[in-house]
Amino acid sequence: MQSNYLSPALRQLRDQQVRFTPRDKQIEQMDRAQSLLTEIDAEREYPYEYLCYRITGFRPSADGSSPEPIAGEVVQHDLRRFVEDLSDKMNLRVEDLPDRVYTIEELAKQFNVSTKTISRWREQGLVSHRFIFDGRKRVGFTDANVQRFVTDNKDRIERGERFSQLTDENRHEIVDRARRLAQRGDCPSEIARQIASQMGRSVETIRYTLKNHDERNPDRAVFPDRSQPLNEAMREAIYNRHRAGESIEGLARRYGRTKTSVYRILSEVRLQKIETLPLDFVPNESFDDPAMEEEILSDISLENPDAKKIRVPAGLPPYLASLYEVPLLSREQEYHLFRKMNFLKSRAAKLREELEGRPRAALMDKIESLYEDSVKVKNRIVQANLRLVVSIAKRHVTPSNDFFTLISDGNMSLIRAAEKFDFSRGNKFSTYASWAIMKNFARTIPEEYKRQDRFRTLQDEVFLAREDSRSDQYELESAQAMRREQVAKILSRLDDREKQIIISRFGLNHSDEPLTLKEVGAEMGVTKERVRQIEFRALNKLRAAVKDEKIDTPD
Repeated sequence: MQSNYLSPALRQLRDQQVRFTPRDKQIEQMDRAQSLLTEIDAEREYPYEYLCYRITGFRPSADGSSPEPIAGEVVQHDLRRFVEDLSDKMNLRVEDLPDRVYTIEELAKQFNVSTKTISRWREQGLVSHRFIFDGRKRVGFTDANVQRFVTDNKDRIERGERFSQLTDENRHEIVDRARRLAQRGDCPSEIARQIASQMGRSVETIRYTLKNHDERNPDRAVFPDRSQPLNEAMREAIYNRHRAGESIEGLARRYGRTKTSVYRILSEVRLQKIETLPLDFVPNESFDDPAMEEEILSDISLENPDAKKIRVPAGLPPYLASLYEVPLLSREQEYHLFRKMNFLKSRAAKLREELEGRPRAALMDKIESLYEDSVKVKNRIVQANLRLVVSIAKRHVTPSNDFFTLISDGNMSLIRAAEKFDFSRGNKFSTYASWAIMKNFARTIPEEYKRQDRFRTLQDEVFLAREDSRSDQYELESAQAMRREQVAKILSRLDDREKQIIISRFGLNHSDEPLTLKEVGAEMGVTKERVRQIEFRALNKLRAAVKDEKIDTPD
């Protein structure tokens, strides 16, 4: 017996007829209820006395406690259940009925729809019974009721027939599409709408398919149980979307969370990032003197009046030409910037110790601000020394080593050198950085490593033998000017995302330092491996573009 009646009065009537009415009367009342169903208007209300009389042939006794009129929509809903419950009680055998009877599966096959659609039709007016099929009681539909429903719902039947049942291939495609959209961060309702539009299916079909998949495969669910904790990838996506400008309310809707939980996730992810900030610094006794703080943090002019005026060679690629716009640093400027950078990181490191795993917003704001200021200072140091990388890289160019690849590697060595340099010893940073860059080239270029091992005795001799030739770069740079223009041309073959990754990875934007795969992934909201794949694809495009443009390359 069904319990989902909407009207208590009709449910009570069902109980009375099932328990106390003889079987022949039950058959008569079942037919009466079916006939009444065809007359009910969903927009009207019906007195209980009228409904009881139409079903049983008797009027209930007037005891002063007559039920309220019942809405027509409720009457339709409960009468369908009334008919099914009476048939269930009578144990009707299919073979004893004069009319053709269909099971749910047979009806679905006849109309070429899913069993889910048949269940939906039952809620929309298709009258069902419970019959005994081969000794087992199942839901069935008489031919008369089916034909009546078809006559009254031609549009609904035609719409259902236009949509064939999903194949396994269709289901796999729906799940794959949904998974890609979910990884992008779209919400379930939006994903169902998009896939329904793309595949010509109803939104309910897509939603039902995904729900079934997730229930059967909880370990591979497209939309995991929202009551479960978010995984790290989703937490990272929430953080990145918020930093990109998406509101807390929007994130709460997108991920099915409360605003409070979104705030908590943002704080936790932010704390994790602060705990991993590279705050190693070179200590100095002046950092502990409060009287020195103002002097250390003061801004100084980066104009170097003693620096020689250098004329920019004509025809240089934009990146190389831009290096001449940044003047070299004097020893005093260099000392001031290194001291300021390390002081800022030392302050941030001390404040981080006060967090103790508790995400206090004001303290995190201060730590992030100090770290960002230290990065700005480091970038000023690095930009002033980028010409040093070029001057060393051009001497390591071979047919098997691309000039700009060497520059990218050298830039990373320069950045690491800036973070490790001990400014208090009074040495020039260019000497320390030159050694670091050449050591890196010695590891990455086997031929160069062998040559240096053969002729080099002591590092001091190398430093004495080489002169600071940062401004003497004309010959090779001018010779390669045309090729650099061709490189800029083939870069236009890349899409925006590929170009962004190439520029970030190889330091082609001189205003920012080159980034690692992990840093690029964090910036774009994707994994390190995904960045590697896109970079590989972009480099293949560039190689194909070189062939199309018939650009000569080293053998």
